[in-house]
Amino acid sequence: MEDVIAAVATPPGKGGVAIVRASGQGALAVAEKMFSPAGGVRVEAFEPYRMYPGRIDCGGFSDFGLCVYFRAPHSFTGEDVVEFHCHGGTEVARGVLRRALACGARLAEAGEFTKRAFLNGKLSLSAAEGLADMINGESEAQVRAGSMLYAERLGAAVRGAQARLTELLAEIDADIDFPEEDIERTDLAGAGERIRALAEELSALAGSYGTGRKIGGGVSVVLAGVPNTGKSSVLNALLGSDRAIVSDLAGTTRDAVEGAVEIGGVRFELCDTAGLREGADALEREGVARAKRRIEGADLVLFVLDASQPLREEDREAYAALAGKKVLVVHNKTDLRADLCELPADVRVSALTGENIPLLKQKMFDACMEGYNADALFVTQERHYAALSRAVALLREAEGLCAAEPPDLWGVPLREAWEALGEITGETANERIIDEIFSKFCVGK
Repeated sequence: MEDVIAAVATPPGKGGVAIVRASGQGALAVAEKMFSPAGGVRVEAFEPYRMYPGRIDCGGFSDFGLCVYFRAPHSFTGEDVVEFHCHGGTEVARGVLRRALACGARLAEAGEFTKRAFLNGKLSLSAAEGLADMINGESEAQVRAGSMLYAERLGAAVRGAQARLTELLAEIDADIDFPEEDIERTDLAGAGERIRALAEELSALAGSYGTGRKIGGGVSVVLAGVPNTGKSSVLNALLGSDRAIVSDLAGTTRDAVEGAVEIGGVRFELCDTAGLREGADALEREGVARAKRRIEGADLVLFVLDASQPLREEDREAYAALAGKKVLVVHNKTDLRADLCELPADVRVSALTGENIPLLKQKMFDACMEGYNADALFVTQERHYAALSRAVALLREAEGLCAAEPPDLWGVPLREAWEALGEITGETANERIIDEIFSKFCVGK
C-alpha cells in the first residue's frame, strides 16, 4: 500500500513515554521531514531496528525523543514502519501526530495497522482476533487464550486439517483423471475412515467452545433466593467490597447489582438479584421478573439460604423453579447458630466473617470450568465455532456419500469444508467479516 498511515499507538493520557507510529511506503520520508538525529546522522542512513535520539519537530514546538525504523517486510505490518518515542504528555503526542500528517501521512483508521499486517501475510485473521483478545482481555485466562490465537495455535490446527482435505481432493482429481490407475483407487479406499477421523478431531475442537465461551466472555453467575437470606452480603464477600446495599429489611435489592471477580484466572460476572417472592409492590415485582430473566441466561446459580432458619415453603418453591439450571446451594449466616435448614448445602458460608468464602469460589470454578486446562487450546470466538461446526457437518455429509457415490460427488462437500475452515484463517473470509473484525481495534493498533 502506497499511502502512509499514522496514529498514536499508546493510550491517551499522561505518562513517561508516548509512541506515534507511521506505516507505509514513504514512512521514512515522513521521518526525514520531522526528525533531526543527534550526532549528525542522516535519517535516510538509519539502520533498521536501532533507536536514534534526536529532536522531533511537532509543528509549534519540538521534543527530544527517539526514532526507530523497521524496514519492510520485517515489521509488524510488513511495510516500512517508523516510530517516534516522545514524552508522554497528551499534547506532545498529538503534536507529533499532527506534524506527521502535515508531512504526508494520513490518520489511520481503527485497526488499520493490524489489518495491513493481515493483508500483507504477516498474520492470519484468527491471529489478529487473538491480538484483540489480548488487548481487551479482562482476565488472565482471556489473555492466555488470546495469546494462543495470536501464536497461531488454532491457525496451525485449521491449516493442518485443510492440508489433509487438499490431499484427499488431489486424490479424487487423480481418480477422475486417471481412472485406469489402480493406485489412486487404492488410496481412496480408506477415504471414508480418513474423513471420519478428521470430522471427529474438528468436532472435539468445536466442542471446546462451551468452556472457551466462558473464558472469552466470562462466567455468568446469578445469586438467587428469597428475600433476606443474605444474597447481597454473599456478593460483597465474593467481591471483597461493599458493592451491594445490605439491610435487614426484606426487598432492599430491587434491581440487579453486578460485579466481577477473577477465580483461577477466569473472570466470573456476578449478579445479585431481587429476592424471589410473590406479592410485594409493583417495583419489587418488576425486580423479581428481571431476576428470573437473569437466572434463565446464567451459567451458574448460587441459591442462597438462611442457615439459621428452617426451610420455608417459599424457599422450596424458589428452589423448584431452578430445575434444569446448574445450581450451588449456599447456606449463609452459619455464624448465627446451628444449621437449621433442611435442604442439603453444597457449601456453608458466613458472609459476615468470611468463613468458607474461598471454598465457595473454588466450588464455583469447579462447577463451571470442569476439565479446564490453562495450556489447552479452546475455541473462544463464536465465528470460529460456527465455521468449525459447518465444516464438521460437511465432512459428515461427504462420509455418508463415500459408500455409494462416485468421488466427484463427495468431493463437493469436502471442498466446501475446506472453504469453511478458510474463514477462520481468513483465506476465504469475505470483506464484510474482515472489516467487522478490524473495526473492533482501537486507532493506532
